[in-house]
Amino acid sequence: MNEQASFRNARPAVRRSGGTLRFSGWSSLVTRILIVNLVAILALAGALFYIESFRSRLLETREQELLRQGEIIAQFLSEQGVEKGRADVRAISSPRGTRIRLFDSGGKLIADNWSNPAVTRFELVDPTTAGFRRESAILIDRMIDLLTGQAELPPLPNPVPALDTRTVWSEADIAARTGNSVTQGRQTDDRLVVLQAAVPVRTAGMGPPWPVVMLSVDTPDVVDLVRRERMTSFLVFLVVLAFSLALSLYLARTVVVPLRQLALAAHRVRLGRQRDVVVPRLPHRRDEIGGLARALADMTAALRQRIDATEAFAADVAHELKNPLASLRSAVETLGNVRDEGARAQLFAVIEEDVRRIDRLITDISAASRLDAEMSRTRLQPLDVAQLAETIVSTQTAGGPPRRGVRVRLDLPAPGAAMVLADGDRLAQVLNNLIDNAISFSPDGGEIIVSAWRKGGVVTIAVTDDGPGVPPEARQSIFERFYSERTDNQEYGKHSGLGLSIAKAIIEAMDGQISVEDRPDGLPGALFRVTLPAL
Repeated sequence: MNEQASFRNARPAVRRSGGTLRFSGWSSLVTRILIVNLVAILALAGALFYIESFRSRLLETREQELLRQGEIIAQFLSEQGVEKGRADVRAISSPRGTRIRLFDSGGKLIADNWSNPAVTRFELVDPTTAGFRRESAILIDRMIDLLTGQAELPPLPNPVPALDTRTVWSEADIAARTGNSVTQGRQTDDRLVVLQAAVPVRTAGMGPPWPVVMLSVDTPDVVDLVRRERMTSFLVFLVVLAFSLALSLYLARTVVVPLRQLALAAHRVRLGRQRDVVVPRLPHRRDEIGGLARALADMTAALRQRIDATEAFAADVAHELKNPLASLRSAVETLGNVRDEGARAQLFAVIEEDVRRIDRLITDISAASRLDAEMSRTRLQPLDVAQLAETIVSTQTAGGPPRRGVRVRLDLPAPGAAMVLADGDRLAQVLNNLIDNAISFSPDGGEIIVSAWRKGGVVTIAVTDDGPGVPPEARQSIFERFYSERTDNQEYGKHSGLGLSIAKAIIEAMDGQISVEDRPDGLPGALFRVTLPAL
């Protein structure tokens, strides 16, 4: 299995002590995506609770209507007398087919309006008559009642007329014994709801148990309405659930999988077991994930360049230190075999020069190695280039006549005309280095020109000498570490070859550039140009 395919099945990262990268079952990001998409599902589930609440309110309203009807009939029987009112009870009919039963004080059924063939009666027929619809409706009823915590209603008895007594009906029995009206909902095997209201018939001179009138009515319209709404909501719930899960998986794939790829690449970079770890740039992604991928790829490339530069720097240091150490070793070995005092003095001079050169190399190497870290912490401030250049030249010439008679001439703008955002100490280090470099290459009695000007949004500082100049093929190389174009008469060995490299690093850290070119007036010599953004 290739690495890309195996990664698709990878899990969220969990670092192990063995140095491998493993993944857990569910990442927090996947979970959050699922939760966000499930909010709509939860809102839809809330609709089911609302429908259940709506059903309860409808049934409660019907119960109250039935109770009021029962109270009216009970009041009539109380005034008319139970025995006289039996015939009237048998004759009562309603559009809903309400069943009215009258139990005497002993609990015996003495009147039932359904015994009258002319009375309208309801039939306990499931409104969803089709087989599959009926079974699915009953199943959904059970599921929703379970989810919403609805208590099961007591079953609806179906006694034969001879056994239809008050004791069969708990609501009627309670009303007879307590004298309080009682309502009760009962449920058939098809989960149809029948509402019942039992009202005691209080008559003068009688005590409990009282006669009871019990009204029963079914609710097919309520059941049908609620079931249709439940079925619609349930189907919508399934569609939204499928869509939300698909959307969540899509988002998880488009977000989590690229992040895992980046995590795996970063893990390989951390382990350092592969020289060239390819961090996917995801060029087709134009969102934050793509931006993160390209940022990590650029960071990895920069890290790789930094590692390569460090390795090259270490190799250069070893090479540069090897030469003076070899010279020092040779001089020390020869010193023991030389008896001539003049030759010994020359060897001591060589040893002293090699030691100074090693010390100079170590000092410059230390400064170069700390440069990046120090520049990252440096706070740039507004700086007047003309004032800085004038101060540097004044400091160099204040100690006496110029070295080897080399004069330094200034060609600077008015104060404040060439302002930059820079580190004054570091920019002074660059100018000192360029001036020292120009003096070392200039002939005796030569002249160096330090000039500055502003053009547009750029401030330029130029140091011009009248030395031999820099060959075109070496104008990039001279800014590399330990590179030197010096000959023996140009103080070879007295310079580490790091000055221009350090100067370039400093200028680039301040968003500037440094370069070298021929003198514009056509005379022999070199012009070192430093450009910085103007303030």
